[in-house]
Amino acid sequence: MKSPVIAEDVVARNLVDAAYAIHTTLGPGLLESVYHLALRHELTERGFEVASEVAIPIRYKQLHIKMGFRADMIVNGIVIVELKSVPRVTEAHIKQTMTYARLANLRLGMLINFGAARIKDGITRLANGLPEPAPPKKDLGVLA
Repeated sequence: MKSPVIAEDVVARNLVDAAYAIHTTLGPGLLESVYHLALRHELTERGFEVASEVAIPIRYKQLHIKMGFRADMIVNGIVIVELKSVPRVTEAHIKQTMTYARLANLRLGMLINFGAARIKDGITRLANGLPEPAPPKKDLGVLA
């Protein structure tokens, strides 16, 4: 029996694919804003709804901060995306993205660093209560 497809996983797979396409074409080292525009374009072409620079409110006790932070992107209203263009991602970047996902009440955050030499080293998937996807099953054949 196939496991159900989780909407966040569909978005995440497309984010990874789009980031790869952009990084392969443009390479590392450009301004974050260039990658932001290119990624928004790629995702929109694929039929996703992309909100950029989204103001996220924060509540602390009785204090309500209208714009606690700005999310780089929220895709289909379910995945928060934090973009970087730095030589390497730090623990602070990871914590920032996790905090953003939690405060935005989203189950998945994607940290994408276009500054990495290889894009696969620049993508971090951060689950905030979302089950990790099962690895693809390999066909082992029939054992006799």
